[in-house]
Amino acid sequence: MKILLVFDFDNTIIDDNSDTWIVQCAPEKKLPIELRDSYEKGFWTEFMGRVFKYLGDEGVREDEMKRAVTSMPFTLGMVELLNFIRKNKDKFDCIIISDSNSVFIDWVLEATSFRDVFDKVFTNPAAFDSNGHLTVENYHAHSCNRCPKNLCKNVVLVEFVDKQLQKGVNYTRIVYIGDGGNDVCPVTFLKKNDVAMPRKGYTLQKTLSRMSHNLEPMESSVIVWSSGVEIISHLQFLIKE
Repeated sequence: MKILLVFDFDNTIIDDNSDTWIVQCAPEKKLPIELRDSYEKGFWTEFMGRVFKYLGDEGVREDEMKRAVTSMPFTLGMVELLNFIRKNKDKFDCIIISDSNSVFIDWVLEATSFRDVFDKVFTNPAAFDSNGHLTVENYHAHSCNRCPKNLCKNVVLVEFVDKQLQKGVNYTRIVYIGDGGNDVCPVTFLKKNDVAMPRKGYTLQKTLSRMSHNLEPMESSVIVWSSGVEIISHLQFLIKE
């Protein structure tokens, strides 16, 4: 009987947003105004496709992008948390659901040797094409009107849990660790045994706090964190239960 840990990536595992961080590779470390202004709400992945094409056209190479991405700092206490999970892998399954991309997440997990902690990573698939440009695709299509069109994290989570159930793996509870607006959807579907862990001061925490003021129903408990070390304390409490 395991606990399922679900992690967001940007501003949760790492203490920044990998998509905006990569802009430091651009000439003068900024994007042209017309490219910046081309973003449409809900179409971030398409926007990043244009950013990666621009970087490629400007001669930014894979190794340069990799150096930038792997220099991103981890969030406070996150290294300790991931080491704690590794020591207790018999009690936890661990997945990432992220609106970043597979190349960036692979680079970070490899560079920090945390690949083994995660059983699965769900994110927008990315690859370098024959011109050396990074290309990124939408993770899936879905019909949820609360989420960006390329990724509904709730759909991903529900599908994963169902697949695991078919394999005979039944989780005692889900602990969801995230920060962003696109973490609201999966968190509101958590059940009464589950735990939502929003990062303090970020969009997810502010949204959940507003929802509780408006008395909007939420079944799971909510525990706010600033450091991965606080998450360790709560996980220790849950395994003792």
